[in-house]
Amino acid sequence: MDHEFIKRQVNDWYHLYNNDIYQYIFFMIGDHDQARDLMQDTFLRAYNNGDSFQGNNARGWLFRIARNITIDYIRKRKPISYILDTMPIMHSKETTPEQIAFLNETQRELYDAIGKMKRSYRDVIILRKIKSFSIQETATILGWNESKVKTTLFRGIKALKKELVKEGYQHGKV
Repeated sequence: MDHEFIKRQVNDWYHLYNNDIYQYIFFMIGDHDQARDLMQDTFLRAYNNGDSFQGNNARGWLFRIARNITIDYIRKRKPISYILDTMPIMHSKETTPEQIAFLNETQRELYDAIGKMKRSYRDVIILRKIKSFSIQETATILGWNESKVKTTLFRGIKALKKELVKEGYQHGKV
């Protein structure tokens, strides 16, 4: 593929999807600055591997890249947490003004509850329910079959409801 075409394409994708990719990574690691860096790495890798893009579902392709980059980061940074699959989503109790502006109270409760879940549940809930990917797209991003996505989502939602109740969330029905 022509490098100028790839450059324009990735630039267009950046403008369309950078916020979604950033939020997805942020939900996985809980660090704003690192999420920005990993989001940038996602688009850099997309540019460097633009010729491998098959021409369909750019958003899904970018999310798969973002997920792989983020998992690589987690493996290098927190190998024990990665192995145990229990890495907490928040790295510190300190809240920056940016974080406060970004998350309202309900979102914080949801964010905290998702952060306490195992990664497979977290991944599928974020992709399906927060980022609105289809079952097929989610399966492609995660490298799973559709049946595993459905089963894990069902179990993840059940675990999320349980965690929200445990945390005292009482707004409407969970």
